[in-house]
Amino acid sequence: MDQPAGFSPATRAALARAEALCAGAGLRLTSLRRDVLGLILDADGPVGAYEILDRLRASRGGAAPPSVYRALDFLSAQGLVHRVERLAAFVACVAEPAPHAHAHPAQFLICRGCGRTIELADPALSAALAAAAMRRGFSITAATIEAEGRCRACTEGTDPCR
Repeated sequence: MDQPAGFSPATRAALARAEALCAGAGLRLTSLRRDVLGLILDADGPVGAYEILDRLRASRGGAAPPSVYRALDFLSAQGLVHRVERLAAFVACVAEPAPHAHAHPAQFLICRGCGRTIELADPALSAALAAAAMRRGFSITAATIEAEGRCRACTEGTDPCR
């Protein structure tokens, strides 16, 4: 299948992996879903649904909010993107995807200075949270941790975007 010409080589490779993952689960990464995922992968940071919609309209004039939200729901269900609640935005999942809609605890570091969002894949953090919950008689079925602070570049004043 043709990949959008405007995506970076790394994004095109990630889209090919996502398509194979979906096909292996008997699902289809439609051209709209592929474009939405590609826009998220190519973004410099978390991207909101309406920003995705605006970017889509450049190539798909008739793109509408419900179709973008359905694509985002599908991509989330397949573990290809995460919603960063604090920012009401989406980021691509950096964890190695496992077949059939992998799920893992999502942990994010969000910079208050520049907005960069870093996904962690720290099993020790997940285990500590699960152990703390268990001590309170609580069983965690899903967890997203969003920690705010300042990234190194903003702390040191070396952020080239400023």
